[in-house]
Amino acid sequence: MNFNKSKLPSRHTTVGPDRAPHRSFYYAMNLKKEDIAKPFIGVVSTWNEAAPCNIALMRQAQSAKKGVYENDGTPREFCTITVTDGIAMGHEGMKSSLVSREIIADSTELTVRGHCYDGLVGLAGCDKSLPGLMMAMCRLNVPSVFIYGGSILPGKFKGKDVTVVDVFEAVGKHANNLMSDEELEELEASACPSAGACGGQFTANTMACVSEAIGLALPYSSGTPAPYEERDKYAYESGKMVMSLLKKKIRPRNIVTIKALENAATVVAATGGSTNAVLHLPAIANECGIKFDLFDVAKIFKKTPYLADLKPGGQYVAKDMFEAGGVPMLLKTLLDGGYLHGDCLTVTGDTMENNLKTVVFNNNQKVIRPYNNPLSKTGGVVGLKGNLAPDGAIVKVAGMKKLKFVGKARCFNSEEEAFKAVQNKKYKEGDVIIIRYEGPKGGPGMREMLSTTAAIYGQGMGEKVALITDGRFSGATRGFCIGHVAPEAFDGGPIALIKDGDNIEIDASKGTINIKLSKTELLKRKKKWKNIKPNFTSGTLWKYLNAVGSSRNGAVTHPGAFKEKNCYADI
Repeated sequence: MNFNKSKLPSRHTTVGPDRAPHRSFYYAMNLKKEDIAKPFIGVVSTWNEAAPCNIALMRQAQSAKKGVYENDGTPREFCTITVTDGIAMGHEGMKSSLVSREIIADSTELTVRGHCYDGLVGLAGCDKSLPGLMMAMCRLNVPSVFIYGGSILPGKFKGKDVTVVDVFEAVGKHANNLMSDEELEELEASACPSAGACGGQFTANTMACVSEAIGLALPYSSGTPAPYEERDKYAYESGKMVMSLLKKKIRPRNIVTIKALENAATVVAATGGSTNAVLHLPAIANECGIKFDLFDVAKIFKKTPYLADLKPGGQYVAKDMFEAGGVPMLLKTLLDGGYLHGDCLTVTGDTMENNLKTVVFNNNQKVIRPYNNPLSKTGGVVGLKGNLAPDGAIVKVAGMKKLKFVGKARCFNSEEEAFKAVQNKKYKEGDVIIIRYEGPKGGPGMREMLSTTAAIYGQGMGEKVALITDGRFSGATRGFCIGHVAPEAFDGGPIALIKDGDNIEIDASKGTINIKLSKTELLKRKKKWKNIKPNFTSGTLWKYLNAVGSSRNGAVTHPGAFKEKNCYADI
């Protein structure tokens, strides 16, 4: 495969007499003249030793590099950061999580821009690293292939499959004297038996399914668990495929269209996936210059059947879905039911419909339902709107028995305050726990509330109370939990005006969320409202606070392709 570098970005660092100093650096790394003459492909991974999610990525990156090298490209490996939610959860470290998505996208952009790479293969393992790399691919718009690092194998405790969420919920059981010290220790030692991201349909696996549905990842590549050697084959094929895309001049923005984003939202709903996808899909759309906000995502959720019986709302984990038939089988039944756009281009160079032609639905499994026999008629995630959240909110209803809740507000101005009250059981059945000033600006960083929600569940109060926040929830959260309330408290949204004892009404079947207060009373309270002082007045979190926008639009920190003058891929 011969490439003309005269229009590729890497010509700026490799072609002509004036680039002799640049080439001398490449010779120092044992590249040959013919290697320098080939297209340069960035192979980026979010490898680190913070948690099992990312530990297998460097191994897979070597296979991706081999795929590039054996198909007339020169791979250039680099790493970027990851903040792993499981470790950051339940303390101030969680403020770093959503911010890390922007750092991942920004640092990948800067590395590619600085060194003039012609294409990108991105390997990610944990939560924010998946959308972060997909955002970078769309921002740079060079031919790109995404690959997930794979999920963890399920742990075993008392003969049952368990995940790290069982450990989070066990903390509540232990505090409620429903689990002994010895049982808790046994569970924590057995819940996470391998490399890989959390096994349920939490944010990592949700966004892994999105990567296939949106067309940026090869079919089946998101399903294989991290320890399996088969992952390395997909990594190799991803390296090979990026060279094919380069030849065909297929770029991420040719793939990520409004229809592809709708396909991605469809898969989130059909799998009862993480509410975090409602932040990440608008953020990816922003990089392409496409308007696709919380309400656009919610429209898709409202008409999509819930098909995959996955934890936390269901019974199974990612490994089970992989063995049942994987994401392509889910996509095929959704396509057969008329819920997907089959004409969307993908990284195979072919359409979604053609990719799925040979896929046959496996009736001898219980993980994925066919489109005409859903777990429920509408998706596992619902958008809400009302006088409490004029710019929207989101709730995961997968596995929930009741979709309406009426109760009295119990207000907290931080997650720590709420968690302490829950630990001390200073709340009661029927309460609507409000956790505010945890939004993108108020946190800053829009923390997840898994420690609090898991403790509530562990105390047996999971569906006896509701929880509302301008922060986020882990993909692992279950129960009546409403997040992403906008405008956030820090911006003076209605959530800042609620008082203890106010009546709150939530109806997930109608998509409404309201405080039983008149407009006059809300305006009166708004006049008296005083904002809190920012928690951070320097450093990265201060920069984020001053740049970030509303959760409705994905909590993005720049105007995206809407204001782009020059696309990197065309330099």
